[in-house]
Amino acid sequence: MTYFSDFQISEPVKRAIKEMGFEEPSPIQAKAIPIILEGGDVIGQAQTGTGKTAAFGIPVVDKVTEERYVQALILTPTRELAIQVSGELQKLSTHKRIRTLPIYGGQSIGHQIKALKQGVQVVIGTPGRVLDHIRRKTLQLDRAHTIVLDEADEMLDMGFIEDIQSILREVKGARQTLLFSATMPPAIKKLSHRYMTTPKVVTINKGEVTAPLIDQLYYKVLERSKVDSLCRIIDSEEVDLGILFCRTKKGVAELAEALQARGYLVDGLHGDLTQPQRDSVMKKFRDSSIEFLIATDVAARGIDVDNVTHVINYDIPQDPESYVHRIGRTGRAGRAGLALTLVTPREMKHLRSIEHEIKMSIPSQEVPTIEDVVEKQQNSWRKLISETIDDRGKEFDLFSPLVEEVLQDHSAEDVVAALLKLNFSSDSANEEAGYNFGETGGAKGMVRFFINVGRNVNMTPKILTEEISELVGIPSKAVGRIDIFENFTFVEVPEEVAPFVYEALRYSRINGARVNLEPAKPRPKRERHPTKTSNSS
Repeated sequence: MTYFSDFQISEPVKRAIKEMGFEEPSPIQAKAIPIILEGGDVIGQAQTGTGKTAAFGIPVVDKVTEERYVQALILTPTRELAIQVSGELQKLSTHKRIRTLPIYGGQSIGHQIKALKQGVQVVIGTPGRVLDHIRRKTLQLDRAHTIVLDEADEMLDMGFIEDIQSILREVKGARQTLLFSATMPPAIKKLSHRYMTTPKVVTINKGEVTAPLIDQLYYKVLERSKVDSLCRIIDSEEVDLGILFCRTKKGVAELAEALQARGYLVDGLHGDLTQPQRDSVMKKFRDSSIEFLIATDVAARGIDVDNVTHVINYDIPQDPESYVHRIGRTGRAGRAGLALTLVTPREMKHLRSIEHEIKMSIPSQEVPTIEDVVEKQQNSWRKLISETIDDRGKEFDLFSPLVEEVLQDHSAEDVVAALLKLNFSSDSANEEAGYNFGETGGAKGMVRFFINVGRNVNMTPKILTEEISELVGIPSKAVGRIDIFENFTFVEVPEEVAPFVYEALRYSRINGARVNLEPAKPRPKRERHPTKTSNSS
């Protein structure tokens, strides 16, 4: 087993590491730090949250002297990551007299110029603002001996590749270049070939990336009651700090508004926010003034907060890489984390493709019932009531006349129960089923659906049952009677899964044909026999 004390680094840096509470290096640190200390170029392939900041930060701080000129430049895709890296390096250099400076757009350039003139040893910045300072000649890199490209693939995605090339051309002398990236797309490989000298490659396998401390679950939810399902899930979890991911900016704004209206402490982060607005939201998130940050993938880039206990994919990620990147934002620094994904019936196939790519099956869990939520929250409500009574102020007197009046007509137990029930009124008014299909002519406990295609698209009982089974997650044998005619089909499914079947198959495709599914009308008294009948696959 490797310890930080085993590395060939100076005592001041070792002391800082110990004071930060670190003893054993993470896999990327154990592999990368000794190689970086040798002085050559290094490519590190590692996800966010694996400890890569310290993997390059420790050697950088160890190498930098107290002379007042820029000796190391670290490029990051976002201002949040620049601030985060700067903070980490300040802790590592607490016993060395060196200064680090984050520079980024949105902050006064005059303030940054003043700080640069006073002399700093390490600059951490976004490519655009770094290039701006270079062109103004307020940032001199002629004596820089170390260049770090942090989250290079993110910088590529955000269109910074030309800025990075311009910056690298400004560093004329011999330098050590360190490149860290979660993925290695062709453009990043091309960049490394052009600007790095025989780099050594350090990688950590997937087992080391997706830490076992991250538990993963998915909930099957209906599109029309998705927000209510989310509220049930949140209410049944003990969330310290969480990130909710949406697919679009509009989705972030709508979900933030919906949850705020329900009394949840949330705020949204998306591309339309000004920099001061973004800073304000992030400050609230970092100091836990809000429980949940709601964000798109793009807006969340560079966010690196250690104490995130929950990541919830309100909208399922577009691809497996995004899924891995999202869930990696919890379970940091040895802490336990939980990644939850809400999946609508029409997204089940997409979930299966993600499971196939990440080579693991994500377990499912039922959305908590109102009874589950009440039971889970009893202790917190008991504590909240006691604290409110203990902290009674003048406001208590305002309610005294009403309290006396209500207690004349009702028992104290009924009044307390009624007040608690009011808290859950929005939930109880939106039960999970959300659909009333009425009388459809199905067997007892079954709902019968009409599908507008039949033998004309080569429909068979096996094809239909497998489609329902895959989309809804029920055994094929749970599907009831199937009547296939020339141009239409009837199928019966259990009442409890009927809403999911309805949302999964409505306007979907079977055998390549666009289909529509509707609740069937009650059977006529005499119905001719179908061409083909089956209740099994």
